[in-house]
Amino acid sequence: MARILETLYLQGPAGRLECLHEGPEEDVRIRQAAVVCHPHPLFGGTLHNKVVFRLARAARNADAAVLRFNFRGVGQSAGEHDDGLGEQDDVRAAARFMKDRYPGLPLVLAGFSFGASMSLRVACGDPTIARVIAAGTPVNRGGFGFLASCGAPKHFLHSTNDEHGARDKMEAAFEMAAPPKKLDWIEAKDHFFVDALDAFESAALKAFQL
Repeated sequence: MARILETLYLQGPAGRLECLHEGPEEDVRIRQAAVVCHPHPLFGGTLHNKVVFRLARAARNADAAVLRFNFRGVGQSAGEHDDGLGEQDDVRAAARFMKDRYPGLPLVLAGFSFGASMSLRVACGDPTIARVIAAGTPVNRGGFGFLASCGAPKHFLHSTNDEHGARDKMEAAFEMAAPPKKLDWIEAKDHFFVDALDAFESAALKAFQL
């Protein structure tokens, strides 16, 4: 999809949020909007992460307008890391922006690693979210019991060799999660889908096209 790429700043709960918005050219029709969330801020996660970029491109190729943003305290976003609590409010602010900008279109939340956790938590508490795409969900850390009562449509994309989400733990989390749900395994060396980013992006595209 042809796109117009712009940097913009939203007013988030801790101050401004630095964002990259990828919207359509005037003659291009979109069918959905997407917010893509990056990995852990304390371990180098930003909106420019390779997996996040691939998620965003997959969304764009599935006819979505896309917003990536830096969580509070990252890049030019204001505030400080809040252990995943305030970061959920950051996701909500980004989602609200896309709902207002593209009224009537389905809104998809997507994220990688920490971003997957934040997307899942927000989507599971917001019935207006069409679905959530969670890549590299860090299930080794625990804390995903909320999925048992989460009725949001959930699509998990996971590496076969994820050091932050062991296969047996991912399978257990998926089994526990309430439907609707789907889990795709990507044959990859590690959590970051090294040497398998093309396969990951292909799976992500299919997830956005559902």
